[in-house]
Amino acid sequence: QVQLVESGGGLVQAGGSLRLSCAASGRTFSSYAMGWFRQAPGKEREFVATISSSRGGNTAYADSVKGRFTISRDNAKSTVYLQMNSLKPEDTAAYYCAAGVAPRSRAYTYDYWGQGTQVTVSS
Repeated sequence: QVQLVESGGGLVQAGGSLRLSCAASGRTFSSYAMGWFRQAPGKEREFVATISSSRGGNTAYADSVKGRFTISRDNAKSTVYLQMNSLKPEDTAAYYCAAGVAPRSRAYTYDYWGQGTQVTVSS
């Protein structure tokens, strides 16, 4: 069982930056691939970024965030991060972290989810 708690969301102007954190419980954090997803009102949950387990050598990003967002992990702190730069109003959404067995872009492949943190980007 893994429990995930996101933090770091907030209100930011377009062009600004935020760093989201997702703290995980349990001793097996390093064995999980981690992902970030987001969901805007009235829209489906969409993939943002993923990072492989252990040393996190493999990452993948949605085209919409590539070059602006960076996913990373600190296994010693059982935490995964999402650094978001050059934020746009269309990035406004609730952001969720998730843990799964492989770094994939499909939400159904993840076993554990956090409660989400809201990111609002004003124009």
